[in-house]
Amino acid sequence: MASTLGGGNEGRSEIAFFDLETAVPTEPGKPFAILEFGAILVCPRKLVELHSYSTLVRPTDLSLISTLSKRRSGITREGVLSAPTFVEIADQVYNILHGRIWAGHNIKRFDCVRIRDAFAEIGHSPPEPKAVIDSLSLLSQKFGKRAGDMKMASIAKYFELGDQAHRSLEDVRMNLEVVKHCATVLFLESSVPDILTEMSWFSPRRSPRTKSNEKSLPNGVKESSASSSSSSKTDQSLSSVDATDKETHPIVSLLTECSEDDTCSGIDPSDITTLISKLHIGTPLQTDAAETVTREQDESTPSPNPDAKEESFLRVDEVSVSSIRGSLVPFKRGGSLRMKLFHDDEPLQLYRDSLKVRFGISRKYLDHTGLPRLNIVVDLPPDLCKILEEANDVARNLSVESGTSSGWRLTVMRKKGFANYPTARLQISSESNGDDPTEVYQREESSETVQKLDFSSDEFEELESALLPGTLVDAYFSLEPYDYQKMAGIRLAARKLVIHMIK
Repeated sequence: MASTLGGGNEGRSEIAFFDLETAVPTEPGKPFAILEFGAILVCPRKLVELHSYSTLVRPTDLSLISTLSKRRSGITREGVLSAPTFVEIADQVYNILHGRIWAGHNIKRFDCVRIRDAFAEIGHSPPEPKAVIDSLSLLSQKFGKRAGDMKMASIAKYFELGDQAHRSLEDVRMNLEVVKHCATVLFLESSVPDILTEMSWFSPRRSPRTKSNEKSLPNGVKESSASSSSSSKTDQSLSSVDATDKETHPIVSLLTECSEDDTCSGIDPSDITTLISKLHIGTPLQTDAAETVTREQDESTPSPNPDAKEESFLRVDEVSVSSIRGSLVPFKRGGSLRMKLFHDDEPLQLYRDSLKVRFGISRKYLDHTGLPRLNIVVDLPPDLCKILEEANDVARNLSVESGTSSGWRLTVMRKKGFANYPTARLQISSESNGDDPTEVYQREESSETVQKLDFSSDEFEELESALLPGTLVDAYFSLEPYDYQKMAGIRLAARKLVIHMIK
């Protein structure tokens, strides 16, 4: 595929902000259907929009839009039916994305995966980025969670940029404005941290859990011309924006013109990730006593939040099985290698709600100290089963290639006569085992009352009575390959469990 947007990969310095609107598959195993693609090319030195492109997309499987009447975004079934298919726009999408820096909100886990799946479905090689900037993870790390869950709509509301349109082109423009606003605040706070961070209602150094004890944000939302000026009309041709009259964005100029600071002299102004990473929020004059007070405030947070989904855990509908891979990495305590599983470049960790317990707490397995290694067996829904079987195949193939002679224990268990009822074993850790303990919560369905369960491997009667067969649990767990005493496999290590209590 030839590029029409400028030379080879070396000269493609623009940042491609892009976003997808999709239809969720109606059956397990079916891929997401792309309903809209939108992108803007941004000058990395001035942070101005140079080009834009957007179009609705007609999925090949029309059953995916059979119930699509009108979404709140304004995407209609009629509009999608009259749109080109992905194979018809694939060249244009490839030309926009290939060889450029990709940027977007949560794109590593969602949009990048869907783009690769879409190209694989039509038998074409996917575009490849120079680098990927995921504003969700970047801003969560640098800006802190002062905007709540750090979804695009939440950050836009925080800065009073208007409502998120849930249309691809409008959303990427809003994404750029969000990055600019966050970078501006961070730059100002880093300039006078002892004043501005003290005045701020939310200190980036403090735990997001203390937010509930602080002053709430204003509820008013006003329209911003920067975020609302774009039209929702789809445009299948590339439109140019005259950037010659635009002034250099103050954030880039402030960062690149710091001639008195030696640390800035070697920065490539096209590397926005490095520029933003320079915006450290610190309080160098803070005393040990002040840090102690902050820690005490964090630790005194009264109520647990079992619904706080850690960003590192993927929902099963965010996982593309083609992106699961295994790698041998150095073991931390020596020169030997151990296997790790990844989804793209992130460790493979999953979240699945409402798993049914088939068998409760088992005391069958012991750890190296002789204490029970607690575990439960849960029924596997088809979507999770597919992911675990793919991970199992990837890990087993890598294990064979590494030359091990160990036997392999399957991750998905199918008892004879019950092949259609697959199960898996979730390992529950406690401090007694010497592992990071599993966080366990109980939630009463009727009252939404939440209670944290404390337990150990030698005192787990309360946990045992809570995890009876038939109980539903929301599980956050990591996939940890092991090879021990001539047996190898994947251990599903529960990091957090939320038990549904029905009265």
